[in-house]
Amino acid sequence: MTAITYATDIAASPARVLEALNTHDGLTGWWTNDVNRKDEVLYFNFPGVPEPFQLRRDQADENRVVWVNVGVFPPDWAGTTITWELTGTSDGTHVAFSHSGFPDGEAEIPMISETWGILMTRLQDYAETGTPNPFFTV
Repeated sequence: MTAITYATDIAASPARVLEALNTHDGLTGWWTNDVNRKDEVLYFNFPGVPEPFQLRRDQADENRVVWVNVGVFPPDWAGTTITWELTGTSDGTHVAFSHSGFPDGEAEIPMISETWGILMTRLQDYAETGTPNPFFTV
């Protein structure tokens, strides 16, 4: 199995980073401006995409946020897991990101990895400033 990983330091507390990863206002502040939720499943809508990405929130605390893709779209995300490990530092929060469970040789890995790199920068900017700037707008 293949995983995409990133690590970054964010000049914001773990509680602030958790808020950005676990609330409607947080998620719409850096990822997409169209996020819905039913129970523990988050529905992320993107422009030109026929149906929302469905990610079940399995854990969300100041140490870790874990989502599992439970939808059938996009097909290359089927059964994958997205994890953010949050570690408090003297300057804020160290974030270790992983999107794992892709089959070896998945052709979309370069595009998905590039998008996550951009999203990690958007997450950092939002957590540090509180100014919404979602990468995707529907």
